[in-house]
Amino acid sequence: MKTCEVRGVGKPNCNQIENIEKILSEMPGEDEIQENADIIKALGDPTRLKIVYLLEHGELCVCEIMTALDKPQPTVSHHLNLLKNSGLLKWRKEGVWIHYKLSNPKLPENLKKLIETP
Repeated sequence: MKTCEVRGVGKPNCNQIENIEKILSEMPGEDEIQENADIIKALGDPTRLKIVYLLEHGELCVCEIMTALDKPQPTVSHHLNLLKNSGLLKWRKEGVWIHYKLSNPKLPENLKKLIETP
């Protein structure tokens, strides 16, 4: 058992220190925390969220996403690459077009639940 030093007013007591140590030991590692932060950053843009909600209905090619968002190909490709690099999208090439779909089809549903939770 660890010994806890408690000095001064406002310092955590031994039980609080042990509780914090337990919580810290159960937290994900630094790599997983960074991956989660990258995903949150990727979803933190309105255009990228629109792409996620478009792909909720199935695979789309870049040309379809461009049309739906009324944005030029370089802009759409930039956003798609950020989503793809964060692991949120899968892709396949067909001729000159690339088709995208969600890595996890439940992502939009999970986002909605997250936002609706008080």
